[in-house]
Amino acid sequence: MEYPLPAAARQYVADHLHHDPAQLALQARRFPGLPVPELVRQIQARQKARTKLPAWAENPELIFPPALSVEQASSDRTAAFKADLVGGQRLADLTGGFGVDTCYFASRVAEVHYVERNSQLAEVVQYNLGLLGVRNVHYHTTDALAFLKSTPETFDWLYLDPARRDTASRKIFRLQDCEPDVLRILPLLLHKAPRILLKTSPMLDIELAIQELKHVRRVWVLAVDNECKEVLYELGEEPAVDPERYAVNLTRTGEQQEFRLNRAREARAISRYAEPQTGQYLYEPNAAILKAGAFRSIGNAFELLKLHQHSHLYMSDELRADFPGRIFRIQAVERYDADALLPYLGPEARAHVTTRNFPDTVAVFRQRTGIREGGHIYLFATTDLRGRLMVLVCEKVKRWSGELVAAAQSA
Repeated sequence: MEYPLPAAARQYVADHLHHDPAQLALQARRFPGLPVPELVRQIQARQKARTKLPAWAENPELIFPPALSVEQASSDRTAAFKADLVGGQRLADLTGGFGVDTCYFASRVAEVHYVERNSQLAEVVQYNLGLLGVRNVHYHTTDALAFLKSTPETFDWLYLDPARRDTASRKIFRLQDCEPDVLRILPLLLHKAPRILLKTSPMLDIELAIQELKHVRRVWVLAVDNECKEVLYELGEEPAVDPERYAVNLTRTGEQQEFRLNRAREARAISRYAEPQTGQYLYEPNAAILKAGAFRSIGNAFELLKLHQHSHLYMSDELRADFPGRIFRIQAVERYDADALLPYLGPEARAHVTTRNFPDTVAVFRQRTGIREGGHIYLFATTDLRGRLMVLVCEKVKRWSGELVAAAQSA
């Protein structure tokens, strides 16, 4: 592809950025002077990037690789978070990809080395970062192992985001199945840098990863808008006996919810249980906290009562406004029965439904009750301490400009 895109091609992309790519491909004959198939791929990739990289997606000068490379790239928010974890003079991004992480690392580290074995992708990244004014990156078209073996230099940090798809493009997540195999090359990595930042899939079991890596110093479980996106491990020659874990949720309002734990504090924490009551506050930890395994220590930290050992829902009489997760006000505690629930929902019978420690899925719950998605009521289908099925009818406590407003508090 020609860099930069000719003016007519850039205009085509701008004019059709929000159109259906399939329809655009069918209409290619209407634009005989343009490489429409390639431009449609540009549009598809930009559409993929619209949420995670909005500024890049709207920049008409940038070139985008195939949509899969964009899908695998970090978002601007997670890349900025990772950049704040590193420092020093020299860093090597050994799995460069689309270059988002490299771009953000370059804002924190004096000299960054971008390593990518796909020469076309590396060419795109070098062009894009140049347009973005990033001047402190060195580009290497090779794989991570070959780069480490060939360079005599050492680094303050190494960063890896191993490829998590096999030769059939199926998603994988075990460390030894990813490329590069971090477990195999770990001695070389530690020889080249005192600190390594490793990104893995949220599907990978944290306890297993700590056991296999053996050199873990800290762990970050990173969620964006309550969806767990990645788990980060800081590795070093001297591991922590019990690595500190940081459960971090980056919200759409710019807030960064963070909760710290380790295995020892979690093991010492003692949960207090109670049955839910109308008028109490109900707390649902964010996805990062649940992935990090803070099932007991989160309740202790905020002096909450737990509904059931396996439900991971918590309660209090007084509002804990700084709780890192969603907060609700319990309006009623009802049985699992449509006749009992529908009077709370209005004529359209709509509610948001969550099932926790409950035999039915949300789909089955909706089928049995006839309750549709939507509305302002939240239903938590769960099990109490005596094993009885129950549904908590709740309204959400909303956070507006740092203030908490319970929709039904004044009722």
